Amino acid sequence: MPSPYRAIFSAPGTKGFSAAGFFGRMPLSMMGIGIVTMISQLTGRYGLAGALSATLAMAAAVCGPQVSRLVDRYGQRRVLRPVTLVAVAAVAGLLVCAQQGAPEWTLFVFAVGAGCVPSVGSMVRSRWAEIYRGSSRDLHTAYSWESIVDEVCFIFGPIISIGLSTAWFPEAGPLIAAGFLLVGVFWLTAQRATEPVPHPKSQHTGGSALRSPGLQVLVATFVATGAIFGGVDVVTVAFAEERGHKAAASLVLAVYALGSCLAGAVFGLLHLKGNPGTRWLVGVCAMAVSMIPLLLAGNLPLLAVALFVAGLAIAPTMVTTMALVEAHVPRTKLTEGMTWTSTGLAVGVALGSSAAGWVVDAAGAKAGYAVPAVAGALAAVVAFLGYRRLAGPAATGGRGQDDRDLRTDDERVA
Repeated sequence: MPSPYRAIFSAPGTKGFSAAGFFGRMPLSMMGIGIVTMISQLTGRYGLAGALSATLAMAAAVCGPQVSRLVDRYGQRRVLRPVTLVAVAAVAGLLVCAQQGAPEWTLFVFAVGAGCVPSVGSMVRSRWAEIYRGSSRDLHTAYSWESIVDEVCFIFGPIISIGLSTAWFPEAGPLIAAGFLLVGVFWLTAQRATEPVPHPKSQHTGGSALRSPGLQVLVATFVATGAIFGGVDVVTVAFAEERGHKAAASLVLAVYALGSCLAGAVFGLLHLKGNPGTRWLVGVCAMAVSMIPLLLAGNLPLLAVALFVAGLAIAPTMVTTMALVEAHVPRTKLTEGMTWTSTGLAVGVALGSSAAGWVVDAAGAKAGYAVPAVAGALAAVVAFLGYRRLAGPAATGGRGQDDRDLRTDDERVA
């Protein structure tokens, strides 16, 4: 690896928790698309498939921040293991009900339970933040690395999930995703040396991390951004099926993630100066503009090229988002703050996948790409309106405020 990436792994334990985080995050790219593939194969109904995927994402959006808040207070091991067991049991129930043709309401009940999955990416990033607190260059590289890992998951996850569900049996994709989650979380929580020290309840003053105005802008924008991702996933599967190559959808979506992966790798090597809020705004606008060519793609090769270009804006925007979260959220609520951005994405994925499923059923796959295009435009509007909250200094006790508090304490001691 290039030297900046080698340098961040010189700290003990970093390779282990990053590897565990990779396995734990695989379900992020496998579960939703696996459910869409499974239900579409068993019933042929993309509306139902999209609604179930949306239910899963919405449940994750509700549960994720609460789980992370408990993690900040009690530690990763004590919280993540029981929560993961609940999620895996719910996935098993969902697969059994789908295979046996149980009433539709049972599928939604288990989809809600499966949404209790923890935000493993936030857990890993909080470990990096604990190790490299005070070193913005190393933390930028670490966040870029984790963005690369995210995109590698999205390259191989859909291929594994869709490929197994179409070539083996419909339930195979979600089943393997649950296995990845179990292995990843238990491996991660077994590594106690790098686990961030939990903060007692007495230190959690001021309510939820979401009270930060800057974080509110990031989460609201990510709702629209998530709708882009959810819409693209569902419509691409339908687009490939209409052209008689449903299994190729996984390859096309992998190209989308590949573009983001390459951009993230280059971004991590850069030492950028200037306002990160401005870089974030440019990234969101680039994501919005990149949705327009999808409306014009008439075949799978052209669609793959358009998605590759669209993917180039994703990772740099995500990396900058994590830096902004760290700046605008108190240290004692960092895991919760990072999870709120994932929650915004999850809500958006729920809305985007559901809307895209209904549009595909009503007007066909090509028309479905209007959903991510509209979502991109909405993300750009929200980012513009909230830019001032991110461009100025954090007003809610983020990293800079914590450092000022520490200096004040030192001065008192002196």
